[in-house]
Amino acid sequence: MTTRGQLYVLAFDHRGSFEKGLFGLDAPPSPDDVARISDAKAVIFEGLLRAADQGVPRRAAGMLVDEQYGGALARRAREEDLVLAMPVERSGQDEFDFEYGDEFGKHIEEFDPAFAKVLVRYNPEGDRELNARQLVRLEQLSTWLHERNRGFLFELLVPPTADQLASVEGDGDRFDRHVRPSLVIQSMRDCHERGVEPDVWKIEGLEREEDCEAVAKQARSGGRDDVACIVLGRGADREAVERWLRVGAGVAGFVGFAIGRTIWFDPLKAWLGGDVSRDRAAELIAETYRGMVEVYRRAAA
Repeated sequence: MTTRGQLYVLAFDHRGSFEKGLFGLDAPPSPDDVARISDAKAVIFEGLLRAADQGVPRRAAGMLVDEQYGGALARRAREEDLVLAMPVERSGQDEFDFEYGDEFGKHIEEFDPAFAKVLVRYNPEGDRELNARQLVRLEQLSTWLHERNRGFLFELLVPPTADQLASVEGDGDRFDRHVRPSLVIQSMRDCHERGVEPDVWKIEGLEREEDCEAVAKQARSGGRDDVACIVLGRGADREAVERWLRVGAGVAGFVGFAIGRTIWFDPLKAWLGGDVSRDRAAELIAETYRGMVEVYRRAAA
C-alpha cells in the first residue's frame, strides 16, 4: 500500500478527550453518554462534508474516526468517497496495545478503511522493555496489513524522558526544537529495523525545515520512495499548528496533515454549552478545516 497526492485528515478518533474534556465524565460512559458523544462526532462529520462541498478535494479529504463512537460515520465516509482512517490502539494508554486484542483484523476488515492507524508513544532512550514490547505488536500489525495490501498510518509521539527534559532545564519548547527531531528519526529507524513499515508517518510539528527534511529522508530510506509524512496538530493553538504546516509543506515527502482538537474542540464546546447552534458549529469546523488546507496548499506552492 502506498500513498500519492495530498492528504488532509480531520482527526476525531479521540475518546478520552470527548469523555472527560467535553462531557466531563468520571465513570465509564452510559448508553446515553455514548449516544451524546456519537452525536457530537456527527457534527464534526457534517463540518467535513461541508468543507468537501465547498472545495476541498474529496480524494484528499480524510477523516480519522473510531469505531466506538463513530462506527456509523465511518460507514458513511465510504459512501461519501472520503479517505477513511481508523485507530486500532486502545485509547489513553502509555503502551501501545490493540483495542480489540487478537481480533483487530476482524474489525479492520469490517470497516475497510484506507488506513489503519496507531498512536504510539516511543522514546528510543526510554524504557527498553516497553519499547521492545511495542515493536513486537507493531510488527505484527504491519505484517498483517501489508500482506493484505492495506494502508498503515503511524502516529509517533516522542515524550521526553526525565533526563532529556532536565537537559533543557524543563523547557518543553526547547526539547521540541533541539532534542526531539533526532529522537523522532531514531524512533523511525528502530521501527524500520524491526520490520515496522508505515505507509504514512504522522509527525509532531517541527520548527525547522531541515528537521522535516531529515525526517522525510528517514521515512523514505531504503527504497521506501512512496512513503509519506503528514503533520499532526497535537491539540495546539491555531497559530502554532499553522506554523508547523508552513514548515512541513515545502518539504518533499510531506503531503498534508492530520489535525483534530485545534479544529473542532471550541466549536463543539460552544454548541454543547448552548452558545451556538448545531449548524453554526458545523460551519465553524468547516471554515477552520478549509483554512488549514489553504495554509498548507499555499505553503506547498
